[in-house]
Amino acid sequence: MDLLDRWAALAGPQTRVIGERLAARYAEEHRRYHTRDHLNAVLDLVDELAPYAADPDLVRLAAWFHDAVYDPARADNEKRSARLARRMLTDTDLAPDAIAEVARLVELTESHAPGEDDRNGQVLCDADLAVLGSDPVRYAAYAAAVREEYSFVPEELFKAGRAEVLRNLLDLPALFHTPAARERFEDRARHNIGTELTLLNG
Repeated sequence: MDLLDRWAALAGPQTRVIGERLAARYAEEHRRYHTRDHLNAVLDLVDELAPYAADPDLVRLAAWFHDAVYDPARADNEKRSARLARRMLTDTDLAPDAIAEVARLVELTESHAPGEDDRNGQVLCDADLAVLGSDPVRYAAYAAAVREEYSFVPEELFKAGRAEVLRNLLDLPALFHTPAARERFEDRARHNIGTELTLLNG
């Protein structure tokens, strides 16, 4: 299904202009990993993990907004994406509490640490991090694309910052929270992250 058709099926054809604006953001020239392909991949995983969510459609909306604002030089992309979600969804018939939940989920992708009873958050975070548990070739392409997005950062500074991010991930008690994602991705993700750390430190 076309990306905009996915939006219309989710939020209604009357909101298609919102989907168009979001899709345009994911096509920005500076993006290498956080692209329409990433959005589609996250949406696909949300669909797969939907039985674990309390409200799958709100998770899908959050997926659309989670990287809507993406500037590698800033550290507040999730907060800015959440603000964008609040502003754009106010123009729809979505209830205020539903809009608040979408914004909360978007902000959660900064830490990827949902609570034990946060079923919506678990599904979104698992879908967003699934690339970590991909096959080695895809993981290498992901890591290379992230480096391209940070091409303005000198090599040694990038290596140090990237290594810190990866170590923080490994320090999490679990990278994945839903049973299906944990079984499918956890071990391979930890192996991939460990391999990348070795290469960064080599």
